[in-house]
Amino acid sequence: MQKKNLKLTRRTFLRRAAAAAAIPYIVPATVFGRDGKVPPSERIILGGMGVGNRGSHDLNWMLPEKDVQFVAICDAKKSSRENVKRIVDIRYGNKDCKMYSDMREFLAERTDIDVLLIATGDRWHSLAAIMAMRAGKDVYSEKPSSMTIAEGQAVVETARRYRRIYQTGTQRLSEGNFTFCNEMLRLGRLGKVHTVRAHIAPWDAAELRHDWLPAQPEPPKEEVDWDQWLGPCPWRPYNKAYIQGAWRGHYDFHTSCIGEWGAHTFAQCQVGMGAWETSGIEYKYVKNKTGDGMEVLFANGIKMVLQLQGWRGSCGVTYEGTEGWVAAADGYSKPDVSSPAMMDDFRKLVYDYEARTQRPMSHVRNLLDCVKSRRQTVANPVMMHRTMTTVHAANICMWLKRDMRYDPVKEEFINDPEANRLRSRAMREPWMI
Repeated sequence: MQKKNLKLTRRTFLRRAAAAAAIPYIVPATVFGRDGKVPPSERIILGGMGVGNRGSHDLNWMLPEKDVQFVAICDAKKSSRENVKRIVDIRYGNKDCKMYSDMREFLAERTDIDVLLIATGDRWHSLAAIMAMRAGKDVYSEKPSSMTIAEGQAVVETARRYRRIYQTGTQRLSEGNFTFCNEMLRLGRLGKVHTVRAHIAPWDAAELRHDWLPAQPEPPKEEVDWDQWLGPCPWRPYNKAYIQGAWRGHYDFHTSCIGEWGAHTFAQCQVGMGAWETSGIEYKYVKNKTGDGMEVLFANGIKMVLQLQGWRGSCGVTYEGTEGWVAAADGYSKPDVSSPAMMDDFRKLVYDYEARTQRPMSHVRNLLDCVKSRRQTVANPVMMHRTMTTVHAANICMWLKRDMRYDPVKEEFINDPEANRLRSRAMREPWMI
């Protein structure tokens, strides 16, 4: 009896196997990356922290990339969490975007996330990047990506130790007009360059406020987690104006008018002059509220001048040499040049730059390509830290109201203990590096 059943079972098995072989198994095209879809194994899983007004611009740059899938948002503000979820769910036609209010829970739970978009206010940029990299995430951090020289050092060390890819949001390093200006300088087309000019923001001041806004009743923690919104900053009483943007201009939260645009323009100038791995060595104090006209000298002999005016758009730079000058700013259809003939090679110079560096004219795409290749981005941690060090040193010069000298090798001010104490700030527990 047992033998008969065994024989039938084998016969049935063979018949069913033959039938199965004759019926094609249908697999969605997305699994193989057909129809323009990227297979799941090649997708970059993205999460966000503090994605408000500026972060929404970054998110809208990232979502159209075919190999990106945004899965979760962490924010201390409920309204911001819900807004990002709405944008993402509409994009994907589902309800899958998850929301978190606590950074620690977010990083511990979402081990699937490859890259974290950090677009908080300035106070959180370095700490969030460090926490993310320690958790195995690559990072896109909005600028200015450090509040102090010590924070920048910690970002560099964390990226190195954990072998993470990092891009700071100085996106003009991936735009044609600014790249052309940098290449003109690098290739010697301007002759011997003696001066570069960096745009600083025409609002606020270099001197920052050390008071705080009047206390108001705190909202429910679910609406705004005030402790987490403050992060590493000293405790301050809640005031609704802070979370609406009035944190700018306060020492606890901001890097001044110099850091606001200098985070962009100092980076552009230092990359252009080949000084992105160092910082300014001399800072000349100017007696005004903004730093307008301050001169920063680099070891290569080039002088960088901080300016409020001189361009038709924001975040402008100008490079001046013995054979001519070039300038660019936001909104320019093409760079300004001292001679029209300089523009003859515009397309070639940008194309040659892309071919030489393997970097596209897309800041987000450069990040995503580097996440896959593990090559350094154009706005890597060292570039961020060294150019932000120049920002911080310029601020300290304005705060202490005297000329200063800085040693980029030792990363300290020369014979100036008071300035050296300002290279770092105390961080509030538990939000510490």
